[in-house]
Amino acid sequence: MTKADQKATTRAFARQLTPSQQKAVFHVDGPLLVIAGPGSGKTRVITYRIAALIDSGVRPHNICAITFTNKAAEEMRQRAAALGASAGAHISTFHSLCVRILRQYASHADISSNFSIYDAADQSRCIKEAIKLCDLDTTNFAPVRMLEAISTLKNKLLDVDTFAQQTDDYFSKTLAKIYARYQHILKENNALDFDDLLMNAALLLENCADVCSRLSSRFKFLLIDEYQDTNHAQYRIVKALASQHNNICATGDPDQSIYRWRGADIRNILAFEHDWPDATIVKLEENFRSTPNILAVADNLIARNENRKQKRLIATRHTGRDVTVNAFENENQEANGVAQKIGELLKADTAHSDVAVFYRVNAQSRALEESLIKSKIPYQIVRGVEFYSRKEIRDMLAYLKVLANPSDEIALLRIINTPTRGIGKTTIDRVRDYAARNNIGCFVALKRAPQISSLSNAPKSRIAAFLKMMEGLTKHSSGKVTPLAEEVFVESGLEGVLKAQGAEGKNAIENINELISATVQYDEQAEEPSLIDYLQQISLFSDADAYDPACGRVALMTLHTAKGLEFDNVFIVGVEEGLLPHERSADNGDETEEERRLFFVGITRAKNNLNISCARYRTIRGQFLRTIPSQFLFELGLDFSEAAFQSAILNNQSSVINNQLSPRFRRGDLVAHKKFGPGTVKEFTDMGENSIVVVEFNSGQTTSLRVKYARLSKM
Repeated sequence: MTKADQKATTRAFARQLTPSQQKAVFHVDGPLLVIAGPGSGKTRVITYRIAALIDSGVRPHNICAITFTNKAAEEMRQRAAALGASAGAHISTFHSLCVRILRQYASHADISSNFSIYDAADQSRCIKEAIKLCDLDTTNFAPVRMLEAISTLKNKLLDVDTFAQQTDDYFSKTLAKIYARYQHILKENNALDFDDLLMNAALLLENCADVCSRLSSRFKFLLIDEYQDTNHAQYRIVKALASQHNNICATGDPDQSIYRWRGADIRNILAFEHDWPDATIVKLEENFRSTPNILAVADNLIARNENRKQKRLIATRHTGRDVTVNAFENENQEANGVAQKIGELLKADTAHSDVAVFYRVNAQSRALEESLIKSKIPYQIVRGVEFYSRKEIRDMLAYLKVLANPSDEIALLRIINTPTRGIGKTTIDRVRDYAARNNIGCFVALKRAPQISSLSNAPKSRIAAFLKMMEGLTKHSSGKVTPLAEEVFVESGLEGVLKAQGAEGKNAIENINELISATVQYDEQAEEPSLIDYLQQISLFSDADAYDPACGRVALMTLHTAKGLEFDNVFIVGVEEGLLPHERSADNGDETEEERRLFFVGITRAKNNLNISCARYRTIRGQFLRTIPSQFLFELGLDFSEAAFQSAILNNQSSVINNQLSPRFRRGDLVAHKKFGPGTVKEFTDMGENSIVVVEFNSGQTTSLRVKYARLSKM
C-alpha cells in the first residue's frame, strides 16, 4: 500500500468512527487514557490508531501494541494489516514482548538466550523438588500454595535476595528458602517461569539504563490494551518503556478488571491521571454489540461498585428481547433446561457457534456436558491448555525442548527412556549423581557416560544410542519446525510404539498429527520460523486462545475465559451465593466487587439473548446442598422482589421467569414514547419497580411517568 493509499484509507475510516473514537484515534503525542466500555469498538480504535499514527509520519518500527492473549494480538495484527498498517509495528502479548527483550538482551539479564519457558506442570515438578531439598513436608508447605506465594512476590518484583532481607517470621523465612531453591533449580535447567519473564524484563529495564534507553527510543508510541488487567510488574515495564517520551495510550475498562487472583491491580488504570497528569481522557460509551435490555441490566449491576470510573453503556441498537432468569430445582434440571433451550434455538436455524454457556468454575461443566450429550448437541469446552497436557503431546514437546535447550533437565528426564530404551531409574540416578558431583548438567553427564565408573557397558551403549539419535535430530532443528516434528515422531520411536498399541494408540497418534498440523500453520505464518519461537508460542498458549468459532459447536467456558468474546445467545448458569459471587469473596468488599465485574463481563458478551439461571440445590464437593440465589440477581434492576423470586424457586421449580426491565435513566437521556414522541429526561427517581421519570417531550409537554408502565425507549 502506497503512502497516498494509506492516507486515503485513513480518511475513509475516519468517517466510520464516532466522535469519541475519532478523538482517541487521531491523538498523537502525550499520554492518552481510553475508557472503553464493552462492545464499544476498542480493537477498532487501537488498530485505526496504529494506521493514523503511521499516516501522521510515525515509522511503524516505532509503534508497540501490547495485549493479553495470543488470539487478541493476532486479531489486532490482521485488522492492522487490512489497513496497510502492520508491517514493522510490534503487536504482541506482554509475555511475548518480554521474551523478545530477554532473548535480545540475555547477557544483560544474566541468562542464556535459549532459555526454556516452564509451564504449570514443569513449575509443579520444580517446586516439589525445591520443597524436598529444603527437607520440608509438602503437607505443611503445599506446592500449589508455595507457587502462588512465589508468583505474588515476583509480580511485586521481589527477587530472592530482596525478599530474604524482609523476612521476620517462620513462614516467610521458610518461603524464602523454598523460593531460593526453586530459582536455583530453574537456573540449572536454563529455564524461566511465566512470572520470571515479567520480573526479569522489568528489572532489566530499571537496572540497565542503556537497554531501557534503546527500547524506549525504539518504541516511541506504546498502545497498551486491557490496561485494567496489568499487574505491578507489567505496570513497571510500561512506565520504563514510556519514560523518555510519555507517548502511552492505555485502553481498558475498570468495570472489566477480573484478574486480581493472578496479580492484576485495578489501581493501575484508576490512577492513570495521577501517573500522567497531562493525560487526555476519552470515554467510549456507545455499545455496538448488545440490545438495550442487556445493557440496562449490566449498567444496573455494575453501578453498585465503588472502585470504578463513571461511564454509561449507550445502546446503538433499538430492539431486543427481555433478559430471562431461570429458576431450577437442582443443577441437573438447570442443565436440562439449558440444553432444551439451546435445542430450540438450533431448530430455529441458530448456528451452534452463536451459542455459549458460561459458568464460574470448571466443575459446573459436568452436568451441562451430560445434558448436551443426551440431547445430541455438539459442544466444545474452551479449555485449550488441556491439549498440551496430554502425555503424548508432552512427550513430543519434551524432545523439541531438549533440542532447543539441552540444559532442560525436566524435559530430558522425560524423554531419555520414553519410549522404553533400557535406560532405567538406576542408570539415570547414577548419571545425575555424577553430574551433581562434577557440577555439570545432566546432558553433559550423558556425553561423559564412558567415564562414569558406576555404569556397566550395557547402559553406556544405550546412552550412546540415545545421544546419537538426538545428534541426528539436532541437524534438522533450525528453520521450519514441521520437518523436525515429523522426524522426532519417527526417530524417537514414539510412532512405532503407538502403532503397536492398536486402537489404544490411535487417539494418541491423532493428537500428535494435530500437533504437527499446528506446526504447519506456524511455519506458514511466522516470518522467520524457529524452534525456540515455536516453543515460546506453545508455552504462552492460554485457554482463551483455544476458542474455535469455526468448529460448529456450542461453546462451554468459564466466565474468565469468556472475556473478549461475544455471542448472539448467552447462558450464565449457577448464579448463586458461593459460586457467583464465589465463596472466597465472602466478607471482602474488593473481591465481591471483582465478582460483580466478572458477572458484568459475562452479561456483556451477549448480543441478542441473555439467559441467567440458578438452582435451589447443587452438588458441591460431593454434597447435595441448599443454595441461596446470588445477591447479584437482585441488582440487575429486573422487576421482581427477592420474596417473589424465592417463591418462584420453591413453587415453580423448573419454570422460567421472564421479566420486563425496569430501566434506569439519567438526566439528559434522549428517550421516545409511543404516544408523546421523543423527549429528554429531566429527572429520575429510582424506586425499584415504582421508579418515576420526568420527561420534557419535544412537543413542549413535561410529564411524570411510572417507568414500569411508560415503556420508554432510550434513543
